[in-house]
Amino acid sequence: MKISQRVLNTQFSPIRKLVPYAERAKQEGKKVYLLNIGQPDIETPKAFFEGIKKYSSEVVYYSHSAGLLELREAFSNYYKLWDIDFDPQELIVTTGGSEAAIFALASVADPGDEVMVIEPFYANYKGFAEMLNVKLCPVKSDPETGYAVPSIEEFEKAYNEKVRAIIFSNPSNPTGAVYSYDEVKRIVDFAKEKDIFVISDEVYKEFTFDGTKHVSVMDFEDKDRFILIDSVSKRYSACGARIGVFATKNKKLLEQVMKFAQSRLSPPLLAQFGVLGLLKDLGKDYYQGVALEYQKRRDAAYEEIKKIEGAVCKKPHGSFYLSVKLPIDDSEEFIKWMLTDFDVDGETVMVSPLSGFYATPGAGKQEIRIAYVLNSEELRKACNILKEAVTVYNERKIKVK
Repeated sequence: MKISQRVLNTQFSPIRKLVPYAERAKQEGKKVYLLNIGQPDIETPKAFFEGIKKYSSEVVYYSHSAGLLELREAFSNYYKLWDIDFDPQELIVTTGGSEAAIFALASVADPGDEVMVIEPFYANYKGFAEMLNVKLCPVKSDPETGYAVPSIEEFEKAYNEKVRAIIFSNPSNPTGAVYSYDEVKRIVDFAKEKDIFVISDEVYKEFTFDGTKHVSVMDFEDKDRFILIDSVSKRYSACGARIGVFATKNKKLLEQVMKFAQSRLSPPLLAQFGVLGLLKDLGKDYYQGVALEYQKRRDAAYEEIKKIEGAVCKKPHGSFYLSVKLPIDDSEEFIKWMLTDFDVDGETVMVSPLSGFYATPGAGKQEIRIAYVLNSEELRKACNILKEAVTVYNERKIKVK
């Protein structure tokens, strides 16, 4: 029996594939600061659980394939808080933002087609593309510029006739970059010139710092070209709820994507009721409070990372990630070594190697992603351990040579 080339070509998650090393370190009695995955430690609001309690049917039934109408209406009202105008009929509730991304890629590209992506990018875009036999066409951003949107010349150099769309996250996972109006316009103008779709992942739009404002792709004209991806996972610290949104004003596209939604029947019913509770009970004051907490954590992580001699890191202005270029030769080997052979007083750190967030072979080998999902005190301690690890790792390399 033959395993498909599709699954063989799909990469393991760079965020999760080193977990066995962390588990082994814990079994050996080490404390491991987990900064590898975007799983917030912030309490899920009680409104989620109260929403589930309001479910009164004796049967857990299929909802509408596009999600409960009441929930789509609540999402529509939520977007209005951000001056984004979506009718409930322009929204499909999905099983997490991941399913929304898969729907988006599958609806605009056929096997063999290509989708442009600003790298480093959310690592699972690559997995989704490989699942669909779609190739990612990368446009590289640089740590030296704070991972800003590349120039139009770089987009032109990367483009080819097989490209059907461009996908990006703003604020960025994994870099924390928040794209300005001019940067988003650069993407939109390029897409319009090439007549391709724009897939904008806006999962982290509430989490912007230092007075930086999120710019939605929906702020621009030519809206039929845009697909917006969203999720409640990070916003409400409800990752396991698995509720996302596929949104577009392109009626023809939406009608066709409903085929995918119908094929998987419906999004999770009880989680929909929980999210309905969140959207009805929580407003901008909640998001602002959470954003302030992440800004404090960002400051703590950034201040400590800047103490690492030779590290390249611009202060990020959004999401809850920080990407940094370290003075090491191979971030994946470095992370494994931290988990297997290094500790400070019985404590060590797990981060993500950024190489898995690139489509360009060999790119990102010196870079890591830190998810600042722990409290500020623990983050400072973890980053100090990381600083010590870089020194010891490089001294060890010199001795081996």
